[in-house]
Amino acid sequence: MDVNILRSIVTVVTFIIFLRIVAWAWSSRNAESFEEAAQLPFNQDE
Repeated sequence: MDVNILRSIVTVVTFIIFLRIVAWAWSSRNAESFEEAAQLPFNQDE
């Protein structure tokens, strides 16, 4: 196996992983938990 073929495979796999992470981050299922996490710095302990 040529090293350039291996590099190409690694690049494609990395790109697919990146796309899956982006899809997970923009998923509407996670919107509520992300919104809750975004508000944590503004919550004051009483």
